[in-house]
Amino acid sequence: MNALPVALSIAGSDSGGGAGVQADLLTFAANGVFGTTAITCLTAQNPDGVSGVVAIAPEFVAVQALQVFRFFEVRAVKTGMLFNAPIIAAVAGLLRERRELPLVVDPVMVATSGATLLQPDAVEAVCDQLFPLAALVTPNLDEAAVMLGRRPGDEAEMRIAALELARRFAVPFLLKGGHLGGEALVDVLGLPDGSTEHWVGSRIAGVDTHGSGCTLSAAIAAHLALGRPLVEAVGAGRDYLRRGLERGVALRGRKFIAHLV
Repeated sequence: MNALPVALSIAGSDSGGGAGVQADLLTFAANGVFGTTAITCLTAQNPDGVSGVVAIAPEFVAVQALQVFRFFEVRAVKTGMLFNAPIIAAVAGLLRERRELPLVVDPVMVATSGATLLQPDAVEAVCDQLFPLAALVTPNLDEAAVMLGRRPGDEAEMRIAALELARRFAVPFLLKGGHLGGEALVDVLGLPDGSTEHWVGSRIAGVDTHGSGCTLSAAIAAHLALGRPLVEAVGAGRDYLRRGLERGVALRGRKFIAHLV
């Protein structure tokens, strides 16, 4: 009997089901990986916005993850919404003891609706404590702007920014260009050795992209759990997200990402 690879999502819960651990579990399953979770926050939200956030006690976040590690042979970890510095410290402490595990950090800071998903005093904590443990960090342009003090405005500036971040933290950075204007979708992978990879696609009209960042980072983590090298895992994750956007799922007259593709 061949056992499924196991991945762990350490992230917040989305009551609307399109992002957070709900999207991560669907993504893991669709990519042939068994999903486990340690929930960091409960959110009251739907695709139109977030109306409330309740943080889980850091000690209990750690207990959830420890129970997973005690039973399962986890092959990869993905972090999403961590919300505050104490939760980040608890998660980093656990993962520091498991450096062999590939870790994908989605530095969730602000929702598309404008709701704050990472407290201001936690930005430094995630950069200092979590980034150094990562196999990959996946910021969007707004999150990159928080870290760099400027927002990349085109593909050339994205390349410069991705390399700057990769060199600063000594880990690979996938800078996502979904918030860039224009019809082309560009993602740039900057590596600490100064090399880059980039992927170019076209926008898919008429689809609500709520949860796309969670979905992409979870898909990459799934393919790392399957043993694929980083660049191949990023490409496979992007392909999966694109299929989900192309197929879509209709809800209340709108089209959302279809995860089970």
